[in-house]
Amino acid sequence: MSRLATIFVIDCLLVLPCSNLAAQSAAPYFPDRFDWQHKKPEDVGVDAARVDEAVKQAIATENPATKNMMLFLATTFGASEPFDTPIGPVKDRGGASGIITRHGYIVAEWGDPKRVDMTFSVTKTFLTTLVGLAWQRGMIRDVNDYARDYMPPGVDLFEAPHNQTIKWDHLLRQTSDWQGTIWGKPDWADRPEGEKPSDWPNRKLWEPGTHYKYNDARVNVLALATLNVWRRPLQEVLREEIMEPIGASSTWRWHGYENSWVEIDGRKIQSVTGGGHWGGGMFIDAYDMARFGYLFLRKGKWKDREIVSEKWIQMARTPGPANANYGFANWFLNTARKPLPAAPESIVYFEGNGANIIYIDWDNDIVAVVRWIRGGDALNQFVAKMLASIK
Repeated sequence: MSRLATIFVIDCLLVLPCSNLAAQSAAPYFPDRFDWQHKKPEDVGVDAARVDEAVKQAIATENPATKNMMLFLATTFGASEPFDTPIGPVKDRGGASGIITRHGYIVAEWGDPKRVDMTFSVTKTFLTTLVGLAWQRGMIRDVNDYARDYMPPGVDLFEAPHNQTIKWDHLLRQTSDWQGTIWGKPDWADRPEGEKPSDWPNRKLWEPGTHYKYNDARVNVLALATLNVWRRPLQEVLREEIMEPIGASSTWRWHGYENSWVEIDGRKIQSVTGGGHWGGGMFIDAYDMARFGYLFLRKGKWKDREIVSEKWIQMARTPGPANANYGFANWFLNTARKPLPAAPESIVYFEGNGANIIYIDWDNDIVAVVRWIRGGDALNQFVAKMLASIK
């Protein structure tokens, strides 16, 4: 053997194993169901003292409102809305809590992350993800199809003239301007518009797709429409298709209303809600919220399995023409870094009243869950301190 060939063989023996080890170490970590590993912050490039400052900031800026959820709802939505009576389950909340992960490992946690609490509009992201799964399977051909074409006889969600041109994309982006009453709640009664209460039922009508309006009644229309596509409880679909594969606990529950029962194929099924505005919605702990966020950090994959299409995630992250800071519900975007100046423009966050936050940062390989932080600049302050901890 020539000297050159000998050197080549030795190089292969020495270098290839190292390359394989490097490749293995670069493979993303996915937590098992009952074993989410912790790492010292320094082991994943995080300064321990600085990340502790972020945790202290989250605790210090806890929402000061009452933890009595019935009173909380009455003094927020109920203070300015008719038809405000809850018709779904309500649960008093805990204190400030949360989790920070980097490279998939938990580096900080505070409060009681195992506590199951209402998560309000983060529920919307679970719902729109199930629309995505229906789209992946060809059950919905195109999000630009008219939703009415997917409804069976007797389901008149989209039969009124104003509602006939509503597309799935409009429902997903909260630009449908659907008009009507669902589960006893008129669309106009959610965050009513107009100077006088007498103006509220006669609101201006917008062409579907042209006007963004955050509205839980219309999200509940999306939930019922999606139920009619899947033809089985959305709670079952979520558990089987997403929560079981990502190793979520058995403690989360997705509630509907006491009057949101329908019959499909001879089976009584409760249509779920897209939030906790009138009670109901997703009741979940911070660890399961973080797993859900981590699924999207890994572009819809969990270990070797694609659960959510990367194309769907790209669609969900794309702003619509009516709101530059909003994709599909409930994908809040950081366009031009205006909502969260401390964060990269590429981040997204799922937000529910309270506030309940799932923060997803691809640039820094971070998922953070922040629960019951007050509004205003508090979240941006937390993010600033968290990102300052990255070495």
